[in-house]
Amino acid sequence: MKNSNQSYISRLELFVDNARQVREAFKWQNASVNRLAALLYAVENKRANVEAIRTYHEMIKNNTRGFSAFRGLSAICIAALLSLSAEPEQQFTNTLAVYDLMKERSFKGSDYLVIAAYQIAAHAPSAQYGMVIDRTLAFYEGMKEKHRFLTGRDDYIFAAMLGLSGIPVEQGVERMEQLYAALKPEFSSGNNVQALTQVLVLGGENLQTPEQVLRLRDAFRAQNIRLDKGYTLSSLGILALLPYQESELTRSVSETYEYLREQKGFGGWSINKQELLLLSSALVSYQYVDDVKNGLIQSTLSTSITNLVIAQQTAIAGAAAAAAAAGSS
Repeated sequence: MKNSNQSYISRLELFVDNARQVREAFKWQNASVNRLAALLYAVENKRANVEAIRTYHEMIKNNTRGFSAFRGLSAICIAALLSLSAEPEQQFTNTLAVYDLMKERSFKGSDYLVIAAYQIAAHAPSAQYGMVIDRTLAFYEGMKEKHRFLTGRDDYIFAAMLGLSGIPVEQGVERMEQLYAALKPEFSSGNNVQALTQVLVLGGENLQTPEQVLRLRDAFRAQNIRLDKGYTLSSLGILALLPYQESELTRSVSETYEYLREQKGFGGWSINKQELLLLSSALVSYQYVDDVKNGLIQSTLSTSITNLVIAQQTAIAGAAAAAAAAGSS
């Protein structure tokens, strides 16, 4: 496969080992978020530093109230991100400040808002927080005006990423609506199609994008892989934006999936098929970032891939927690 080079295999092995370390260190935390923390380290080609994650997890708990969203599903993810940051204490202070500013602007507290606040704090100068939050709110309200019943807190992260982008708000919202109209007849879930359109707008203005998505969907279906279901639909969008052949992408995702499925902690009892496909797609997508770094291809969305994967994994963790809560009530 394209990714059969030793560096890619080493990354897969590193991810599996990181997942084991984080799982053992944080047994009572959400399993999906633990795997996300492991992935964040692996894509930096680093071994998971569980002591650093634990240190910043404690810092989060010591600086927030008992029922703060910062102590929820996102806690280990934020702790991992902080542990990988050059200035973790300042980054956390900035994230708290952005979070409070967003709540003042009518955003509702949630794990999604925590991640959105982190993204803004990490990728915007402090002098621009207000402007980026205004743009984020404008994108969110634009989405809500078009799709009132589809737009909710799970859109905060993508709204923040759009707010950080240079895309004009009105143009971006209209482009999302055009993509939605083109793609909704092809997929069952309106909410997941909306997430897909957010990814595609962040990826650029290519007018052939809907056709690329559908070609890739069909290529995966031919391999008995369904990326067009549930929360993996936005992964299909990321892959469709990459400058690789459909056959190359489907083979890489399939072989990555099969490799991971055979590893301890990634069997059918530990992780469901859709999340494992998402992780496999993410790892293949990061190969694109490496190709950009190595000068093999030109960058179009490499800086967005990590943020997109974080958004997807947070959505998975939220869905899993909601299902567990419903099952126990």
